[in-house]
Amino acid sequence: MAFRAPVSEFTFLCEHVVDFDKVAATEMFAEATPDTVEAVLTEVGRLSEEVFAPLQRNGDLDPARLENGVVRTSRGFAEGFRAFADGGWMGLSGPAEYGGMGLPITLTSALNDMLSASCLSLGLNPLLTQGQIEALEHHANDEMKALYLPKLLSGEWTGTMNLTEPQAGSDVGALRSRAEPKGDGTYAISGQKIFISWGDHDFGGNVCHAVLARLPDAAPGTRGISLFMVPKYLVNPDGSLGDANSLRVVSLEHKLGLHGSPTCVMEYDGATGWLIGEEHKGMAAMFTMMNNARLNVGIQGVGVAEGAYQAALAYASDRKQGRTPLEGKPGGTGSIVDHADVRRMLATMKADVFASRAIALACAVALDMQKATGEAEWSARAAFLTPIAKAFGTETGICVAETGLQVHGGMGFIEETGAAQYSRDVRVTSIYEGTNGIQAMDLVARKMMDGGEMAYALLDEIETCAEQARDRMPELGEPVWQATETLREATEWMVAQGDLNDRFAGSMPYLMGFARVLGGYYHLKAAMAEAETDGPRTRLARFYIKRLLPQHQSYLAEAVEGAADLYALSVEELSA
Repeated sequence: MAFRAPVSEFTFLCEHVVDFDKVAATEMFAEATPDTVEAVLTEVGRLSEEVFAPLQRNGDLDPARLENGVVRTSRGFAEGFRAFADGGWMGLSGPAEYGGMGLPITLTSALNDMLSASCLSLGLNPLLTQGQIEALEHHANDEMKALYLPKLLSGEWTGTMNLTEPQAGSDVGALRSRAEPKGDGTYAISGQKIFISWGDHDFGGNVCHAVLARLPDAAPGTRGISLFMVPKYLVNPDGSLGDANSLRVVSLEHKLGLHGSPTCVMEYDGATGWLIGEEHKGMAAMFTMMNNARLNVGIQGVGVAEGAYQAALAYASDRKQGRTPLEGKPGGTGSIVDHADVRRMLATMKADVFASRAIALACAVALDMQKATGEAEWSARAAFLTPIAKAFGTETGICVAETGLQVHGGMGFIEETGAAQYSRDVRVTSIYEGTNGIQAMDLVARKMMDGGEMAYALLDEIETCAEQARDRMPELGEPVWQATETLREATEWMVAQGDLNDRFAGSMPYLMGFARVLGGYYHLKAAMAEAETDGPRTRLARFYIKRLLPQHQSYLAEAVEGAADLYALSVEELSA
């Protein structure tokens, strides 16, 4: 099956659903004209179809391997990455003063979506470098920016982030890596890091590691953590590469999926590092990378969902199995796509891909508006949407990939079809960059420290749209309005809880309920933008609103139950 980049879908979303016109109207992003957007999306689509998609199976069948201390990547990956870098795509949203294009994050989000759909293992590499670029842009001194940003933006060098240690996963404050001042402005970094995606490769250039470590006088917990730039090769003042640094890849992790992406155990043995930002302020800089990554990981989920959906649709359209209800009738194909349950699965996949993609792009638009205007409202909106985009995008990727296996039937369990690879590759996305449970806890705690102000602002926006839709399409507008009221009541309950554990107990179903309602909102906007009175987008919106939106009721009923019943069974009773 040939992958088809959903360029027209991004164009429609930008023009009619996620308010990208506001971004293009700012002085900062005035160059993001419709012609420019169309040209960027078209070229990225061609790259994903012609370069990345043919590498998808290579990454799974010819995985990265460690040979004599050198990471050898999957067949064709080095050439695929070079095509990406030579096109200037690493710097799509990077600062123009260091060689980037300075275009909106929304376009980079579309790029990451299409690369993830075509080959997630390789598409993960640019995502990490993009995050490091943003961290350096916000926190590094001018000398470090001038030395590293042009190389990273060109794709000549790549970046990583090193947080996790064997004893310190989500609890970053438990890390033990050390940083000793050397007296010359540099630091000796020692320690071991695990789960370092693309910690090394054979693409050439330098691999620039952003490493969290503790100074000798550091306070315990996250308050005592600093961030350091520790390159694979030392960098001379003119930007040329010097001697190898004192670091190495100990081993590659053996993973469920993403076999083409080398996930490294890294060891630093007095490696030379340079401070990024201020001493003991490393978490602020690292969170710049992580927040960038959280949105992009959600987008990875959406991208894989797109790839899995296209594979399932192609298979269902070709596979003939028994007599179908549309046999010999107009529109009938004689293939399993005519069966009601197969049609239900495919429609669910398509509807949820649209909903999760719209949420992610709406978040990206908010980030662009925050950058262009500096307005606090856009900052709060982006912060609120980020955990929803990450969690719902990855949950969608997992569910759509699993449904794709079901559409394939027994052939989905056979590796030769490639259907199982989507499921294996996407599974980690709900775990890394903060598990989805952590995203949900962040949503109901930190993101509601404003008393729910941003949540209520979004609900008011959705209800305004639903009220406008009532006259033209009441069967769609009314259910969205009612769902928003139910979500408002659940939000009021969340805000009223003084015991955060009661919020946490229902945080994941609350997040999923909020995402369901947002999905209904964006489907409704799509239907309202359609010229036809009952066109394909309206029919897809009707499917989502009638069949999937009602799930918000069960999610939100669970969300407001509190924590008591979770602890009613003791650990001993759970073990009985």
